[in-house]
Amino acid sequence: MLDMPEPPHTPVWRIALPHAPAAVSLARALVRTALLDLRAGADGGTAELLAAELVTNAVRHTPCTGPLHLVVERVATGCQVEVHDREAASCAGRCGETVREESAAGNGPGNDAGCGNDLGRSLGEGESGRGLTLVQSLSSAAGCRPTPHGKAVWFTLLA
Repeated sequence: MLDMPEPPHTPVWRIALPHAPAAVSLARALVRTALLDLRAGADGGTAELLAAELVTNAVRHTPCTGPLHLVVERVATGCQVEVHDREAASCAGRCGETVREESAAGNGPGNDAGCGNDLGRSLGEGESGRGLTLVQSLSSAAGCRPTPHGKAVWFTLLA
């Protein structure tokens, strides 16, 4: 009998979400499914909660100029979740530094811009709640970075 090799398993999910409140519940369901599919050992409940916070902020605080993008990636230490939107102004020149030492040492995606505000200050936390504080406290690292089409707000969870 011939053993068939397992097909290569891509360690990333990229999903377009509507720029609408319904995106929050979609993100929660998709993050848990992505983590299972990617075999990332991070806590699915925490990942769902934090992704929902980031999507909620994107829906509330960015203009509706197109879909949001949810990216779930398996990394060596667990998972990384990003929410991309088209709002560059709130990130350009103001974020890129993470809130944990991990990326300050060059290990995370937040080093791209190399500037100096933490996630909460760079995104105007305090207007309506403590969501970004929750993201910072429950993740191993979190931040935002400019992208060619706007910004990505992200967090990592350890397995």
